[in-house]
Amino acid sequence: MAEIKNNPLLTPLNLNNPITVQVLGICSALAVTSKLQPALVMGLSVTVIVAFANVIISLIRDTIPNRIRIIVQLVVVATLVTIVSEVLKAYAYDVSLQLSVYVGLIITNCILMGRLEAFAMSNGPWASFLDGIGNGLGYAGILVAVGFVRELFGSGALFGFKIIPQSLYDAGYMNNGLMIMPPMALLLLACIVWYHRSKEKSLQEN
Repeated sequence: MAEIKNNPLLTPLNLNNPITVQVLGICSALAVTSKLQPALVMGLSVTVIVAFANVIISLIRDTIPNRIRIIVQLVVVATLVTIVSEVLKAYAYDVSLQLSVYVGLIITNCILMGRLEAFAMSNGPWASFLDGIGNGLGYAGILVAVGFVRELFGSGALFGFKIIPQSLYDAGYMNNGLMIMPPMALLLLACIVWYHRSKEKSLQEN
């Protein structure tokens, strides 16, 4: 267990999850999870950006003057976000439209700046890369879970494909319109946080 707690890849997936434990990146978790596809794309985008931003900052950390380190970090993140945004527009244009301004707002995502300051500035490139992957996947996992529930019960579909059979609708079943509204995302996220903290004794306050 001690090995897992100190593992930069595995710890963010559970014991130090950026959303359920660190309570970071909440805004995007509420904004892009009405459907599963944009939630998945946003999660993967953040994973790629935080991983490579961690590596770059780790490589140049000894050359960054302390007084401008935040500016340098923002420049690195902004560059990576621009690249990811252009790739999405080129190869997944419909998804980029669904994500709208939220891809650009990755620049201000607390997870990125938190990991750059707390980890990449004081650790080597490989460990920083693993930390970025771990935190990105931990973040993506929560987004996918919320997006899965919201799209399934709000639209009766996953990735745009109908999952709930027509026979259920004929029998009186109706999609829950509340599921695709932002307040339901907050409620689902609160339930995930509650479940996670109740399951992990180490996260419970005495």
